[in-house]
Amino acid sequence: MNLTEVRKTVSTIKAQLFKNSNSFSIGMLKSHFRGSGLQFKEHRVYEAGDDVRFIDWKMLAKTNRPYLKTFEEERNVEISVIIDICPTMFYGADKVSKLQVALEIVCLLNILSSETSDYIHPIIIADKIYDLPKASGEKGIVNLITQLEKIEVLNHLGNINYDFYKNREYTKEQNYLKYIKRNREVVVLSDMYNLISNEKFNQVLSNPKTHCFRITSPIDREDQDTYLLSTNDKIGGVGYIHKSDVENNSKYPKKIKNIKVEDKYLELFVREMI
Repeated sequence: MNLTEVRKTVSTIKAQLFKNSNSFSIGMLKSHFRGSGLQFKEHRVYEAGDDVRFIDWKMLAKTNRPYLKTFEEERNVEISVIIDICPTMFYGADKVSKLQVALEIVCLLNILSSETSDYIHPIIIADKIYDLPKASGEKGIVNLITQLEKIEVLNHLGNINYDFYKNREYTKEQNYLKYIKRNREVVVLSDMYNLISNEKFNQVLSNPKTHCFRITSPIDREDQDTYLLSTNDKIGGVGYIHKSDVENNSKYPKKIKNIKVEDKYLELFVREMI
């Protein structure tokens, strides 16, 4: 796909995103993902009731008048997004796959990040791990779509290639921690069939800045005691795994929030992030 075609696809995605999301999304992102610290902004004259901890004592000594230091939050937060593209992510409902939900959420984060001076750092886990450069806004969406087309997860029209795993296997490499810097915000988008039992995944969840979302379809919940599972890393090979096994394999089950493909998943994502 050339750049013109990419931009057409981006425009379509953005229109769909704003149709399904709502106005408080931007405020949510800015208030939830905190900056790495505070930076000095300016001095102002001390007033009765102000916190004395912020008095600049050097200024007081020089001017014989109390001044307060004021600060503002450092932005430019980098949000690492783990996009799990395992075989079962191609399942869904009403022509909406779990993978489509994940990709639209990443696009939404890119759009919101352009309003908050933040960056999105996608980490794609598919036939191997793809580490994309950080970006935001339309550039971030273009980078994501271009990479997904390059590895043939999307076709030249920007549609999901459901034959992706026809001649491929899901990666056995799970060392995605090396792509995530300490203290970075992390969003995980997965159906949890492959990540959940991995020790590395529990290390990701142990980070207080991790926000994990399990994306499910009706077939995942057809039997409340079982989940759909790909047994041979091919989308055609289907088996089942006990729900309790999925939950028990995580040391942090309460940190995993559920998103259903048949719901208004973008609004649900925003609400869960508050």
